Amino acid sequence: MDVGQRMDDPQPDELLQRAEQQAPEQAATTRLEAASILARQGQETQALDIVSDLDADRLSDEARIRWALLYSELAYDQEDPRGVIEATQLLDEDLSFERNTYLTLRYRQGLALGMVGEPQAAIEALLEVQDATESTELNDPIWKQLSRLGRPALEELSRSPDALTAGWLALNELQRRNSSDIDRLMRAFEQWRESNPNHPAARRPPSDLTALRELRGREVRRIAVFLPESGPLANVAQKIREGIQTRHLQAVDSGDTTPQLLYFDSQNGDLEALYAQATMTGAQVVIGPLDKRLVTELEQRGSVPLPTLALNYGEGRQNSARDLFQYGLSAEDEARQVAKRAYADGKRRSALLVPNNEWGWRVEEAFRQAWQAEGGEVGSAIRYDPQAPVASAIEPLVNVRGERARLDGMDMLFLLALPSYARQVPPTLEYYYAGDLPIYGTSHLYEGKPRPRDDHDLNGVLFIDIPWMIPDAAVGGEEALPFLASYRDLQEDNDPALLKLTAMGVDAYELGRRLPQFQLIPDSELYGATGLLSPAEDGRIVRLLPWARFVGGIPQPPLINGLFDDYEPNDEDGEDTSADTETETEARETRNTDAETTDAGAD
Repeated sequence: MDVGQRMDDPQPDELLQRAEQQAPEQAATTRLEAASILARQGQETQALDIVSDLDADRLSDEARIRWALLYSELAYDQEDPRGVIEATQLLDEDLSFERNTYLTLRYRQGLALGMVGEPQAAIEALLEVQDATESTELNDPIWKQLSRLGRPALEELSRSPDALTAGWLALNELQRRNSSDIDRLMRAFEQWRESNPNHPAARRPPSDLTALRELRGREVRRIAVFLPESGPLANVAQKIREGIQTRHLQAVDSGDTTPQLLYFDSQNGDLEALYAQATMTGAQVVIGPLDKRLVTELEQRGSVPLPTLALNYGEGRQNSARDLFQYGLSAEDEARQVAKRAYADGKRRSALLVPNNEWGWRVEEAFRQAWQAEGGEVGSAIRYDPQAPVASAIEPLVNVRGERARLDGMDMLFLLALPSYARQVPPTLEYYYAGDLPIYGTSHLYEGKPRPRDDHDLNGVLFIDIPWMIPDAAVGGEEALPFLASYRDLQEDNDPALLKLTAMGVDAYELGRRLPQFQLIPDSELYGATGLLSPAEDGRIVRLLPWARFVGGIPQPPLINGLFDDYEPNDEDGEDTSADTETETEARETRNTDAETTDAGAD
């Protein structure tokens, strides 16, 4: 963006002061001018604040288009996809757009929809732009969103495709069928390229696809799995192994080239012996260990003997070991995602309600750090006793005086709670006249099965969970779930708590056989059973989870037709071990204990 200021530009502060004295229509135009000047001066944050609060309906049609261009550019630069989506809603109106203006807004809309987890809508927008421009610059974002689509969405796109879309769909199918055999994939790609010489992806292949050429001969043929067969983590390990094995057998049945799985008992904790055994058997990759103590030991090394996907997170602030990846279902990760989403939603001052135990303290700290890094403030924080009345925590949280809350500018509540406690929070807030306070929660407040009668008090609450727990909200139905065959096999025999562990096993298997790809292409992603997975710079796997909102006591998508809705919150419609592994199993076991709640993952 041009940061220079024109000589004849008035001062933005003067314009904003002038707008305070003007009629609404003229004031909106004046504020837009002030925001434009601020943007040219490089003061993008202030400019974004102005355009996002501006009443665009008061502008002329020409000015509204300028507003949409400025707002969408500023919001995209500030990594605010919701702002981009709000600005580009103008495309749905009957306005006279110049061709380049329309395509610019549509392009930004497509990128933003991809950022909020709407791949199908993103692809439709990006393909429209590519069809009009023939730009190969769009190949990478189109490819990334295609890789996130489930079968139903792909089938919908394939019903009446034009040549451009048909080419992309064929290339995507080719990659999915041959991803386990790089040589076969490259041969198939060259055949596709010969049949589609004028397609943008033939002229400039997606960079991720091109990078896979370097993996020829590095396919994973043998994986060593380090899991305990006895001890306090044996039951957790058994469920993770069940997920690994189920996904492996499904891949075999699908005709994939699959690795041989070699299991080693890690209960004695001798890492040197385990790696020596794995190396002697020809393993190329390790999945495990599960024990937090062993992962902490590994992450303090300079490197590990074999590329390793640990099934927990170490205690250090950063992973220092080369070729060590860490993966688990961490509540801290969920708290960080909640903080980012709430801030993107325009919230700035948060209340925090977390259990008064070590788990709650850690999650609170993760939320605080992420929230304050975004620029948010914490207005009130209460660590509650899960066995005490909910009102005893709510009253000090919202500063109740005379049975009425005093929010003091707080515009959201971060809630960490198990279902029985969480269900009591909204009605208690309502009792103290704070029922409009938006609530954002982690996956722990949902049991994993629709219970509309029990969960109706949670209506309006936003929360995140793994796709396998909220298929209708996350991906548009069970048919669109990643690794659907494995889901159906595992769901039959497991309650929601245990299903999360098997889902972790499914993704661990897929991550394990993709470790060479993650090493070569750091921005690689896996759309898995436990979320959209990608490695951070230090090798820790970051999970991006889908959002849901309770409506009628049932989790529903918080997006409607790719755009955020405006649902009103009150519409009617165990034992300590060295592993320190928080799993949903442990959470279930501790729901009837004092304040000891635990996390649904292996952190």
